[in-house]
Amino acid sequence: MTKIFPNAAEPLSAPFNRQQIAALGRRCQVEVLATIPWFPGAGLASRWSGAGRLVGVPAHETIDGLEVFHPRVPYLPRVGHALSAGLYAAAMLRQVRRRRKQFDVLLGTWAYPDGVAAVTLGRALGLPTVVKLHGSDMDVLATRPALRRQLAWALPQAARVVAVSRALAQSAEALGVPADRIEVVTNGVDSALFQPRDRGAARAELGHAGDGRRFIVFVGRVQADKGALDLAAAFEKLAATRPDAVLVFVGEGAARAGLEERLRRLGDRVLFKGARPFAEVPVWMAASDLVTLPSHHEGTPNVLLEALACGRRVVATSVGGIPDVVSRPELGELVPVGQPDALAAALERVLYSDYDPLAVAALGARGGWDESAARLADVLAKAAASGPVSMSPATVVEHAS
Repeated sequence: MTKIFPNAAEPLSAPFNRQQIAALGRRCQVEVLATIPWFPGAGLASRWSGAGRLVGVPAHETIDGLEVFHPRVPYLPRVGHALSAGLYAAAMLRQVRRRRKQFDVLLGTWAYPDGVAAVTLGRALGLPTVVKLHGSDMDVLATRPALRRQLAWALPQAARVVAVSRALAQSAEALGVPADRIEVVTNGVDSALFQPRDRGAARAELGHAGDGRRFIVFVGRVQADKGALDLAAAFEKLAATRPDAVLVFVGEGAARAGLEERLRRLGDRVLFKGARPFAEVPVWMAASDLVTLPSHHEGTPNVLLEALACGRRVVATSVGGIPDVVSRPELGELVPVGQPDALAAALERVLYSDYDPLAVAALGARGGWDESAARLADVLAKAAASGPVSMSPATVVEHAS
């Protein structure tokens, strides 16, 4: 049960979740309840509301061999975040209860509202629940007092909590989850797509044949909390002294329009490619001299795992699980959050240093999605065997406070 999953309107959404759950589906029976936020008149608000843009999503799809259902969940835009988990659970009660006898365990991927709602439903229906934490669902949402109280009530009642990084595991423990019920399961990498390849050939495939400039590639949502504004400021500084440096944004986001206007004076030294098909992402990585992600908060970002698998060094911020990924200087450099000068200096050092892509790929190697799904399946089996968690009212109150 999750709100972060592809659908007909957003086929490129949350590829990490799609890939892991598809691999899980090759190991056990999986149904995906990929919820769609809804409010009355949502279709009339499609210009400013994400929910409005999803009104046409069908009730059922088959995605990567998975049966994916799209139940509608009431959502109060702008004002109702603290109520989201309650509304979510109420809307999903019938869906989950109808399937109760088919299921051994309910997996909620994303801490809030999905995880809190999953625990609520699990307690109501006597169903063991696992909650998977990804990054900003804890690093950002759990800092809001009203949501933190709900997470502190819910997470300790999950049969297991899965974190994609050690930092997220520590965050869960700080909210009262016993350490022996927290499992770190890192994401995988599709090695058939993300592998070293010739830089010149990749550029030719993308229409940049013979372009010998130095490419910095950013892949992700073009928005402030992903470091897009910091990256723009850093590149302006770098571009003043390095005329052969090029910055490529691969992705969409709220900051794109403003950045296009701001960086227009740099001409074709800044390229905005928008959201690209998933299979094209590794080609852009291969075409790069480095991949950067100066994000303000992360779990274990797949874009960095994939860049290293392509044999490209990275420059990223030292947040969340990123230090576990960029764990040695051969793989790239880490900088503090929100410091464009430090980011510019690191970009320049990595951009103009020679390195062996095959060595980077070997040093940065991670397991594939089948391995990741196998570890997740093991956690789910433990949760199913242990049954629902029982907690005394006093313990619940203590954690929530």
